[in-house]
Amino acid sequence: MHWMSAVAQLRRDRVPGVLVTVVAVRGHAPREAGAKMVVSARGCWGSVGGGNLEQSALLKAREMLTGGARAPETQAWGLTERARNQHGVQCCGGEVSLLFEPLPAVPAVAVFGLGHVGTELARILARHDLELHLVDSRSRHVEPERLSAITADAQARVHVHHAVVPELVLGELPAGSHVLLMTHDHAEDAALCDAALRCGHLGSIGLIGSSVKWRRFSKKLAEEGHDDAALARITTPIGLPQFAGKDPATIAVSVAADLLLRFERDSTPRTSSEPGPMGTSSEDVAGGAGAVRR
Repeated sequence: MHWMSAVAQLRRDRVPGVLVTVVAVRGHAPREAGAKMVVSARGCWGSVGGGNLEQSALLKAREMLTGGARAPETQAWGLTERARNQHGVQCCGGEVSLLFEPLPAVPAVAVFGLGHVGTELARILARHDLELHLVDSRSRHVEPERLSAITADAQARVHVHHAVVPELVLGELPAGSHVLLMTHDHAEDAALCDAALRCGHLGSIGLIGSSVKWRRFSKKLAEEGHDDAALARITTPIGLPQFAGKDPATIAVSVAADLLLRFERDSTPRTSSEPGPMGTSSEDVAGGAGAVRR
């Protein structure tokens, strides 16, 4: 597989990788500057020269994957009999510099409900590098003409789902997807909460609404067999508590900012005691922009 196809496949599958590029060559080397190799935890595509050079580069790339490296790194290897090596001798006589560029898996977000808030939120999220799933049970809300302003120049890879039973979409979402529930119907929201809690592959679950709505939902969900630990997986209200506005655009900005903070924290090491956005209880963030009675 060509390295460009490999990068595209890793992105589609949301698998992290490292792009290895020969950036400089002095003297003789098996490959010229510009040669590339793509490395994942289980696969490798392309070549930067074979032998000790390639095997050492492969191991370094996988060390970066294991360590969650985010910043590019460079390293040089000598190709002489006197150069230190672990995987055989390469005596071409030159020196090769390699650039290692991490290819992190992009986040996945699913917005259930494309009403006023959901549409505004989709506009914002579509401008970011992520997998964006837009779901609504109403066919007119997912018509191409209505969503054209969102999808026309989106940086995100946008997937549109018209689902009469939107709970079924939950099972199709990529592992680790962040789910935001903001449909037009409280009964639909409740069914989605129940289904989301029964899915073991999802990331955070956010529910728009008031404290009154959550009291009713939590009671109903408890009756359905969900314990306190399960209910704690749902964050409501959603958004940053500093935003007090209740118009759709303000709520959307608040929710998007909270989510982007989560992505930022997820991409950098943190101590176990450090809280992440959308991971606090409803009492901790009561009164935020997400506290809207729908």
